[in-house]
Order: sequence, then structure tokens, then C-alpha cells
Amino acid sequence: MVRSLSHWTKTLSFPNRHSKECNVNVHPIQAPPTPARNKTSSSSRSSSPPSSPSNVPITEISQIIYPDPDSEKVIMGSLVFCIHHKEGCKWSDELRKLKAHLNTCKFDAIPCPNQCNSQIPRVMMSDHLAFTCTLRRAVCEFCNVEFSGQGLEEHQGFCNQEPIYCESKCGTRVLRGRMSIHRAKDCLKRLKRCNHCQREFSADTLSLHASTCHKVLVQCPQKCDVSPLPRGEIDAHLRDECKALLVPCTFRDAGCRYKGPRNMLESHLESNTASHLSLMCQMSVKQNQQILSLKNAVAKLSTNYTGTLLWKITDWSSKLAEAKSKEGLELVSPPFYTSQYGYKLQASVFLNGNGPGEKSHLSVYIKVLPGEYDALLKWPFSHSITFTLFEQSSNGGGAQGGIAESFVPDPSWDNFQRPSTEPDSLGFGFPRFVSHEMLTRRPFIKDDTIFLRIKADASKVVAV
Repeated sequence: MVRSLSHWTKTLSFPNRHSKECNVNVHPIQAPPTPARNKTSSSSRSSSPPSSPSNVPITEISQIIYPDPDSEKVIMGSLVFCIHHKEGCKWSDELRKLKAHLNTCKFDAIPCPNQCNSQIPRVMMSDHLAFTCTLRRAVCEFCNVEFSGQGLEEHQGFCNQEPIYCESKCGTRVLRGRMSIHRAKDCLKRLKRCNHCQREFSADTLSLHASTCHKVLVQCPQKCDVSPLPRGEIDAHLRDECKALLVPCTFRDAGCRYKGPRNMLESHLESNTASHLSLMCQMSVKQNQQILSLKNAVAKLSTNYTGTLLWKITDWSSKLAEAKSKEGLELVSPPFYTSQYGYKLQASVFLNGNGPGEKSHLSVYIKVLPGEYDALLKWPFSHSITFTLFEQSSNGGGAQGGIAESFVPDPSWDNFQRPSTEPDSLGFGFPRFVSHEMLTRRPFIKDDTIFLRIKADASKVVAV
């Protein structure tokens, strides 16, 4: 490639003693004045300096006329770097040798030999000719047809002989030209309709569906004489109709162990009526025992083991009226224990009074009941007992006060000896605990309800 001086001096870099590289502007040499054409020109020449190029850049150095050969020799002998030194060329020499270097520099751009109008550095020319030149000749690796570079790029992605993965993502590679046939006939992900239920499934799951399809006709598992039925109706057939199915006796929960064909069940029931009735009686007795055991378990879970019972007596008016009409009517509380393995106690009240407090007072008593751990406890019973009747606040702010009576059992009292198994044990308490007049005068009764607390305190005992 033939270059003019202006081309290969566009960007010149000169070495400097103080820095590795620097750009130098070469100032042109003043040309001598030209001879005057007439006499008047001398006066004009004396009044104004001759015109000369000022600050001419190095890019126009080829246009400078060197009147002094020494100046040209100095400039052309200047030490410069290659104009491609930033691309990696490490050449540096005199300016006059730059043109010859550029004719061989591997970083200098030259026209593509295929005349594709591209300027390519020599070092990249082989890659350009092989891969990017639009006028290169290339053969498709799949169909072996020759194309130009641009034609090959247009051909890529459309070659019918190129193997590609199935668009339905079945994992198969197929030639692009046979993709439509593959998707229609061979693809495992193509949709196929079940011949029984008419639903669509992918081809690779249709066989699995056929093994569970509710519309497929199948034989009865018991091999009865019924014609094939849809799979979805087999369960109902076995449950209600199949005569060959082995069924247990309807009294199996009572203990009958018979199991035979459904058509023989009726005759079995008729011939074993007496034995079935006997089994039902035995099951009834067993169930009653279980019910009793469950009741005892529930009662045990609801038993109070804290030694303190807060007894809520509701329907006060009706119960008081009933107590006045029935002499000696006694209300008993739920039993409670002084501790988990302690004494079993029960409180009772006479709403219309008892003994000295009859018809005028509320009487309260405590009795010791037979407990599960009496054999391990110390007798006689010696815990102090306190009865407290609470006042009820009218504004819901809590109890305002109450009446309390307490006693400590005497070891000689029969009421607190170890109780017998007889239910009518003696009670001890206060027949004149609170008068009826006091009950109405102070707010002990609210919403037809009273609250009575019975507390057994183990800390206040009498030494035996």
C-alpha cells in the first residue's frame, strides 16, 4: 500500500529525554521573500512582512518546502515510535524509515484481498478471511453447500440438514427439515387422546394413564359372572353387588367370625340367631364396664387436689324454696382432696338451716369420705377447716368482704376418725353459719348465686 507523507505522519510520537513519549509539533522554516514584480512592490514589501505559513501542523508537513536541506535532514532524522504503538507495535526509529516500516507492520491496516471494502490489520487478516469476510467462500458443515460469507450467515439457522433439539422438549435431536414429521408422529411429548375418556395426554404418559383410567373396562377382581365394568364402578360393584365377594358377618364386632360369599350371608344370619344374641349380650356387658371405667377416669381428671374448694351454688331462690318445702334437704359439693394422695373431703349445706339454725340460718358442714390412700394417712384427720361466704361486688370490681368461720378438729371426735366404707359418715360444721336476714341485708347473693369457699389447711394441725 502506497502512503503519502501526510498519511503516515498523522500521529507521530517522538522519544524525549525527560519522558518516554511526547508529541512534537514541527515548525516550518520561513521561505525567503520573492523578488518584486514592479517598483511599487518594494514599498509594499517594506511595509508588510511576506506571507508565510504560520503554525503549520505536522499533518501537513508534506506541503512544506524545505529551502534548507539541513532542516529537512534534522526533521527526517528524528526518532519516532510506530503510529500503532498503542496497539502493541514496539518499533521505533528515524522518521524517514516509518514509511518502509508501515509496509510490513502487522498492526497496520490493509485492504481485504477479497475486495470486501474492509481495512483489516495484517495480524487479523487470516481470521477475517476465515470467519468475518462477507465475500469469503465457505461450506455449510451440515448440507455441504458452498456460500459466500454473508450467504452462510443468512443460511445458518435455516439449514434443513442441521440437527436441532425438539421444540417440544422431548430431548431428541432431529434434522430441522424433519421436525414437523417428528412432532406429528414420533415426539414423546405430542398430545394423544385417550380412546376411553377422550382426555388428552402426552404420548409418554398415555400408557400410565391407561392403567388408571376410570373408563377402561375391566373384569371383576372376584371373577363373578358380571360382564366387564368401567374401572371407576368396580368399588361400588364390590361393595353392593358382587355375589362372589367374601363378606364378614354383620355381627363381627360382637365376635362372630363367619366370612363367606355375599349370597350365603342371609342363610348364615337365619341359622345363627341365638348365638348372635348371646354375643350381643356379652358385648353389652363389656361396653358397660368400659363406660364405667371412662366415667371414673373423667371424674379423676376433674377432681380438685388443692385442698381448697370454691363452691358456686346457683338458682338460690328455687333451691331455698325447695328446702323450705322439704325438711332436711341437704346440698352436697363435689368431693375434693387435701393433696394428690391426701384426705378426701366433701362439704354440704342446708339452705333452710339444720339443728339450732333450722328455718333461720344457712348451715355448713364438712365430712371426711373414704379415700384411695386412707391406709397410708395419719388418723385422726387434723387439718384446720375454714368456711368463707363471699360478698359480691355490684360493679364487677371483685369481692368486697365476707363471713368466715373455722375450726381445728379435736382428735377425740368421731367425725374425723378414719371413715368406714359406709356412705353416711358424720359431718361437722356450723349450723348457724349465717342468718337469712344477713344474706338479704349484705350482697352475698347476686344473679341468684352465692360463692362458698371451703379450705383445709395442713399447716394448722393438732399434735396427737
